[in-house]
Amino acid sequence: MRLLILGGNSDIALATARVFAREERADVVLASRDMEVLEKRAADIRLRYRVRAESVYFDACDYESHPAFYAGVTPKPDGVVLAFGTYAEQSDVGDDFEKGRQLIDTNFTGAVSILGIVASDFERRGHGFIIGIGSVAGLRGRQSNYLYGASKAGLGVYLAGLRNRLSKCGVHVMTVLPGFVRTKMTEALDLPGALTASPEDVAADIYRGFCKRKNTIYSKWFWRIIMGMIRVTPEPIFKRLTM
Repeated sequence: MRLLILGGNSDIALATARVFAREERADVVLASRDMEVLEKRAADIRLRYRVRAESVYFDACDYESHPAFYAGVTPKPDGVVLAFGTYAEQSDVGDDFEKGRQLIDTNFTGAVSILGIVASDFERRGHGFIIGIGSVAGLRGRQSNYLYGASKAGLGVYLAGLRNRLSKCGVHVMTVLPGFVRTKMTEALDLPGALTASPEDVAADIYRGFCKRKNTIYSKWFWRIIMGMIRVTPEPIFKRLTM
């Protein structure tokens, strides 16, 4: 197996790469912008698991570079993990349209750009899988992070559409919906310990979901129950809550 991980510098990406290298003997291509850190991570995977691991430069928001980037990935991957993204509280974005657009472009537009290219390749080959990491924040808008949630909601719908399209040619698409995760991206947040996963927890859930060909998984598992209750709360009640 050859696995391309987009956003390879994220903590969840690294944990996922390690799981697939260990369990599947997968060769790994880590793609991101910080090449110094990326190569150290690739070297660590090579040393730990005795698989091929390489680092390549990838900028999610440089859409014009995406066709050439994917063309340069040879041999072509059997699977792609979309792990890039950024987080912002609504108070961080405020009324600054440029900050908001950057958030949307990273979490949604960049994903659509590169996954469209990947999907067409997999469809033509009749082989492959895509794992996209979204967020439970995309399941219902909350005043604390609704722009972030909107970007992840868009990604979730896009992945669902790809799943519908590609299922007819043997390509599987899995959506991952983490709740709170302890990563570099969330280190400034006060997260509730009992509800917070580690990157390794999420990676283990991703691998289990991959093995079972799940369409959508939550990580940790109890977020399915939590979000189920949040989603069925009537709007007249929900809009009065502070969340």
